[in-house]
Amino acid sequence: LVLLDTEGLGDVDKGDSKNDGWIFSLAVLLSSTLVYNSRGTIDNNAVENLHYVTELTEQIKIRSAEAAEEEEDEDSKFVLFFPSFIWVVRDFTLELVIEGKKVTQDEYLEFALQLKKGVGKKTSDYNLPRECIRRYFPSRKCFVFPLPVTSQKDMTHLESLQEQDLAQAFLEVTGHFCDHVFFNSAVKTLKGGHRVTGKLLGHLVEIYVDTISSGKVPCLDNAVVALANLENQAAVQEALKVYQSGMEEVKNTFPISIDDLSCEHQKFSSLATSEFMKCSFKDEKGEYLEKLEEAVSMYYVDLLEENMMTSERKCRDLLNNLFSDMNNRLQNGEYSQSGGYEFYCRDKDAIVEQYRREPNKGVRAEAVLNEFLKERGLEASAILHTDTKLTENERQIKVEKENAALMKQKCKEEEEKRIESERMFAAENKRHEDRAKQMEEKFKKELEQQQQEMDRAIESKLKEQEEMLNKGFREKADFLDEEIKNLKKEKEEKSSGGFMKEYVMPLVETATEILPSILQYKVLMKGLKRK
Repeated sequence: LVLLDTEGLGDVDKGDSKNDGWIFSLAVLLSSTLVYNSRGTIDNNAVENLHYVTELTEQIKIRSAEAAEEEEDEDSKFVLFFPSFIWVVRDFTLELVIEGKKVTQDEYLEFALQLKKGVGKKTSDYNLPRECIRRYFPSRKCFVFPLPVTSQKDMTHLESLQEQDLAQAFLEVTGHFCDHVFFNSAVKTLKGGHRVTGKLLGHLVEIYVDTISSGKVPCLDNAVVALANLENQAAVQEALKVYQSGMEEVKNTFPISIDDLSCEHQKFSSLATSEFMKCSFKDEKGEYLEKLEEAVSMYYVDLLEENMMTSERKCRDLLNNLFSDMNNRLQNGEYSQSGGYEFYCRDKDAIVEQYRREPNKGVRAEAVLNEFLKERGLEASAILHTDTKLTENERQIKVEKENAALMKQKCKEEEEKRIESERMFAAENKRHEDRAKQMEEKFKKELEQQQQEMDRAIESKLKEQEEMLNKGFREKADFLDEEIKNLKKEKEEKSSGGFMKEYVMPLVETATEILPSILQYKVLMKGLKRK
């Protein structure tokens, strides 16, 4: 629970009549429960002193100036976003009796907020602050506090008194008040239902104060957009850290198979998406989720490249090591003798078999072997043509056999690439399915928050409409009926699922193409470099 205490209203020494209005507006914008306290009783003077509530339409905007032009009576939606209202009456010395009948504290407040019938200016001025309180705040509550002490002498040094020195009746009301605030105050939310954290509250204060200081009117939509940009940028970075830290551990095990790498990529990508979904909000067009996807994909592509290079180095080192004895025999001229080609092929085939038995060579095993054998092609050809044991016809057969072996090895390499690509893209499709599921859950949760927001507003207006009908204010009840219909229509439009079709699914389809495009580019560039 964060307690925001403002300076008192109505201080003549401030010298700026607008100061109190802005303080009141800030209190409304930043709180989920607004506690207004006055002294003595709730009479007409007390209500008129709360005239700041009538100025809120000029000091708080829900939508930006451009959007607001398309929508009249914007204040009819204040109830969606305004805090609960508690009126605390200090030093209350009267009895809770109205027209000879005992009433509750809440009934006392409702009596004070009753409207007068009539159409004159005097009646209109009397009703205006009461109407605003009734229309803008989703719920109202009242607590009347008796004098904290029974002795007038003690009133002059209240700050130095201990709890046991205070009046029992005062302590009882204080207990009820604290219990109500602790257990009934809602979590502060932004327009759209996103919960406000301590960090967000700090940003929110800065945004509203800077707006007021610049001479502009605070706008809920603009504040949400500004906060969303800040939070979503941070969410992308935090989510990327989750992915990178997980994949750094995987990197230490290189080279690994494409199956293992794809599996780890899928796992940590899912965790990164979860982290983003947890921290982000109002990323309705998926702009920041797409940035995360691009960053993750680029990082993954670099890991694929590094895994390939590690595999290539390991395979090269392994082949060089396995061929070391054969190289010595070659230098000693053992293969230059009659029948040397047969010995050469026997030793080479044995080494290839031994190479294939070696585990954990990684994704470049067949490709490196193919390149290695091609590089030794001239060497094999020279031995073949100097082998006096072979006839010309036998040499030709051996050449064809060698070419067939190289072609077979090339096919193995291509098959290895094809299988790896299929596995990799299958893993990517699975990853995007998981991401789409998380996105859908996120948007459903946000939609549910918005629906709850709408339900609270509709419930508040229905209650107010019923009271207006009971008191004979038919015209005001009809006006409320129109507002209720508009809210229900808006709620139905939001729950129709059109948003998922318009934004979420196109985003998923676009994101699914990101990694393949990056991979194709990388492979192309790699191919050009090798040529």
